[in-house]
Amino acid sequence: MSATATAQRIESESDEIQSHGFESFEDFWPFYLSEHRNPLNRALHFAGTTMALATVASSVVLGPQMIPAALVCGYGPAWVGHFFVEKNKPASFKHPLWSFRADFKMYGMMWRRRLGDELARHGIE
Repeated sequence: MSATATAQRIESESDEIQSHGFESFEDFWPFYLSEHRNPLNRALHFAGTTMALATVASSVVLGPQMIPAALVCGYGPAWVGHFFVEKNKPASFKHPLWSFRADFKMYGMMWRRRLGDELARHGIE
């Protein structure tokens, strides 16, 4: 896909995110899953969330200055997954709190090996 086509797709999806007037997390969840179709993107989210949690845990010993590093550890891989793998904009740009919650829901489902069933339930391959 050319850079122009990728930029147009990202812009189109950004407009789509803005047009979604989600009224509940339950309404948002299938949209969030649809933005994470690519297994590599999900793996980058899993790695980022794991590193972020480890960094937050290390802040108990190393001090609160580790908290900004936790944000970089968590969002960095996830944003790489969106921009370069999935080629879309992170839902966190428009729905930060629901995206944060959905990331942890997805993370927990990945740990319990239930995400595949959840994706199938929503018609996402």
